[in-house]
Amino acid sequence: MIGAAEWWLTDSTDGDLTDPAIVSGLRDQLGLEAIATMRQVHGTDVAWAMPGLIPEADALLTYTPNLGVLVRVADCVPIVLSTAERDTVGVVHAGRRGLTDGIVPAAVRILQERGKGELSAVIGPHICGECYELDERTADAVATTVPEAAARTRWGTPGADIGAGVEAQLRALGVEVERTGGCTLEDERFFSYRRDATTQRQGAIVVLR
Repeated sequence: MIGAAEWWLTDSTDGDLTDPAIVSGLRDQLGLEAIATMRQVHGTDVAWAMPGLIPEADALLTYTPNLGVLVRVADCVPIVLSTAERDTVGVVHAGRRGLTDGIVPAAVRILQERGKGELSAVIGPHICGECYELDERTADAVATTVPEAAARTRWGTPGADIGAGVEAQLRALGVEVERTGGCTLEDERFFSYRRDATTQRQGAIVVLR
């Protein structure tokens, strides 16, 4: 629980969340009226969820009870957001580009304006800074924009810790943060694009009851 919302993090044992049948099964299993999804494009657009519509966005928010909102990932950071007064929740997809371009602050500010009470966040499983290798120019650009994301891989090459960057952005905006899960590349319970070049995805779902 965060705030008064219910949330779930999935892994590969729950199935591929790009499969509509898997999502429908989770909807029934969790007792939701519907699960809203988005077409994630590594951008900074924030959308309000509406059943049956799939917006192009990287953050999906709702104030509708029993409507789950879903974010899908395979190395990027899944984030669940909830207001303390049980009126608004959301999910965010933050990869390297989303981190540096500001998808997290964009979603947080909208929830802070629309919702009531303090915000809480859960950061789910994602690739860690010791595994996320980048070319030197890209790594420098990430570290310049979000210094907390600066990292080196365990084999000594340039990298980025996108989870640390996301946490720093959330805390700077006054959001209470919980981190859970492991590294998607190292832990074979999770789908990992970097490890397997897979199109399969796990993710996070949050709902107001």
